[in-house]
Amino acid sequence: MCDFDGTLVDTRRANARAYIQTLDEVGIHITEEEYLARWFGMRCNEFMTTMGITDAAERERLRLRKIELYPSYFETLRLNEPLWNFCRDFRQKGGKVWIVSTGSRANIDNVMHYLGLEEEIDGILSGLEIEQPKPAPDCFLEVMRREGCTAAESLIFEDSAVGLAAAEASGAAYFKVTFEE
Repeated sequence: MCDFDGTLVDTRRANARAYIQTLDEVGIHITEEEYLARWFGMRCNEFMTTMGITDAAERERLRLRKIELYPSYFETLRLNEPLWNFCRDFRQKGGKVWIVSTGSRANIDNVMHYLGLEEEIDGILSGLEIEQPKPAPDCFLEVMRREGCTAAESLIFEDSAVGLAAAEASGAAYFKVTFEE
């Protein structure tokens, strides 16, 4: 199982720029550095609330606008080639490869399509499909349930503190992934 943003694909700049443009349109100004240091990896609803957007309908409108703008910045995406090669080899030998992310399913699907990877995984479990987000282990446990496997038969790749906490709590073996700058 692979986390998506920051683990399988470096989406930091694309996410930051799409959020910056979205927020600029409503008069809220942040820098890419601020977003990456303070808010990258936060669920959209929570992020928008921290930006002072308390109206649920406005948060949803801005979430959809961010999704609309996101592909404009795909030239900044970087695939984690070593991890992707491992996943492809593992899958060719009969293993199952899932994307497990708190990110938006629409964003994940868009990036996977852009990179031509959508046919090379077994499933995606995104943020809104699980009631308790990371650091709760629910997302990983749900994939294990769906695949009929145990924690001892699972391997997780994660980058964030909350993702690593969820991986550890799931009982599965896990690796911390760090992108080289």
